[in-house]
Amino acid sequence: MASTAQLPLFYNGLEPLSSDTHANYKVRPQDSAPFLVGQHAIPITVDEFPLVQRHMPIVFSVGDDAIPLALMGLNEGVNVFVGEDGRLTENTFYVPAYVRRYPYMLARLHPDAQELSLCFDPTSQALGEFEEGDALFENGQPTELTKNILGFNESFEQAGARTQNFMNELRELELLMDGEVTIQPDGADQPFVYRGFQMINEEKLIDLRGDALRKMSKSGMLPLLYAHLFSLSLMRDIFARQAQLGMTPQQQMPAPAQFNV
Repeated sequence: MASTAQLPLFYNGLEPLSSDTHANYKVRPQDSAPFLVGQHAIPITVDEFPLVQRHMPIVFSVGDDAIPLALMGLNEGVNVFVGEDGRLTENTFYVPAYVRRYPYMLARLHPDAQELSLCFDPTSQALGEFEEGDALFENGQPTELTKNILGFNESFEQAGARTQNFMNELRELELLMDGEVTIQPDGADQPFVYRGFQMINEEKLIDLRGDALRKMSKSGMLPLLYAHLFSLSLMRDIFARQAQLGMTPQQQMPAPAQFNV
């Protein structure tokens, strides 16, 4: 069993995938994601900013170890993109890689281990000793499916490293500030003011020296910052969805917990 001192979001346990122990395991298609129900903030990587910003607001968690988050709801326990049955409410919605990675992930089997091993959440209903489904191993060797799963998780880890570097640069430039978005619904006496997240300080961004801006533009960092800033307008869309679904918006967005991803 992998080290589970701090399990990541969604995971109830971690077990290394083994051709011996799981020789007869198969994967069956899933048409719902019950683990997503009520999850209002999902970790994302910087690689996903251009796609995520079309569908969801991108913010940053609070604290010194802030990470990018896609908001699927403005309040805890609310996800406007997923029904109570765990099915997506729209077909054109971009599903973050963090969600698509589940129930697999790369993890160290021991705290002092140098290599990462492909693990899975043993409580997931997606894989097991089923009669139907796609095999994970054949003749003791990983199938093409398992190789693709491993490849996706390796790509995710690489994107995670790029995201960490991105966040380090934001901290060094002191571009993060406490976020605040005000929404004034028609007919409401008072506006809804959402806090509990971080965002880019646009004034500081504009005031950066020319050489710093040029460096950010060449590295591809600058467009990502504006993807985040542009996406904040979608908070009003999420607000409207919540109201339409009868999930009365609250005046304060809770600060998402620090994520172990």
